[in-house]
Amino acid sequence: MSTDLAGKVALVAGGTRGASRAIAVELGRRGAFVYVTGRTSGQHRSEVGRPETIEGTLERIEEAGGTGTAIRVDHLEPGQVGALAERVDREHGRLDILVDGLWGGDEYIGWGKRVWEMPVEHVLRSIRLGVDAHLITSHFLFPLVIRQPGGLVVEMTDGTEEYNARYREGTSIGFYVAKAASHSIVKAQAHDLAEYGGTAVAMTPGWLRSEAMLDAYGVTEENWRDALVKVPHFCISESPLFVARAVASLAADPDRARFSGQTLSSAQLAKVYGFTDADGSRPDAWRYLDEVQGPGKPADATGYR
Repeated sequence: MSTDLAGKVALVAGGTRGASRAIAVELGRRGAFVYVTGRTSGQHRSEVGRPETIEGTLERIEEAGGTGTAIRVDHLEPGQVGALAERVDREHGRLDILVDGLWGGDEYIGWGKRVWEMPVEHVLRSIRLGVDAHLITSHFLFPLVIRQPGGLVVEMTDGTEEYNARYREGTSIGFYVAKAASHSIVKAQAHDLAEYGGTAVAMTPGWLRSEAMLDAYGVTEENWRDALVKVPHFCISESPLFVARAVASLAADPDRARFSGQTLSSAQLAKVYGFTDADGSRPDAWRYLDEVQGPGKPADATGYR
């Protein structure tokens, strides 16, 4: 087991499920102490309504040989995020890696609906979850990231900057604005962190085989290829481990500042660092979707979260 992140302190916001859960586990596997935050714990369930919990993520970190702690935090509540920052400061005095994977807005997407067809509260909730929560988190936790040179901030998003340059047909305005905003957010963050030797990037997985996606297709990670009968394009999907390896490899790279302000993908960094997905493949979903279906068009009605 690689321990190239030994001694590092990481925080994965929204580390309850999907890509963020896998990233938290991989950072812990490689030696970092990992704070896992989110709204769903053993005692509380968020509006997402799924069974995964922050404690479940911590169990996976420990099973992988890592260490960390799980803290229930609603990152839309400034008081809760401020208290989180105070706790990290007391316990470690700094934050080396901040991964912001906050979202939880799938139920508000309204696939293919025009802005006047969407409940306005759903549009605004998407913006709150995808933009406001990220800015609140930045405000309170960046002072810990700049405590010493070399801090890394990763804003999780959906889609490369090139892919999101056009409107994502088949989605909706709330989802599109929430995800496309990340490209501008990291440019601003990179500017603010540069003086302190910090790096900020946006990171997108490809077509992610998240827990929700597997459930939607009635398959598991072990037999996911059975879904290809009905959804052939699912062949280009990737496990959450792929993007987790991308983030961990970036965190271990002493020259990572060369990427600051950019939006990166798991496939892009696989070529840079030489890692693969769990099955030895290197899927590149965004290039595939561009070539097969044209830019800005979704894979199917369920998207590729």
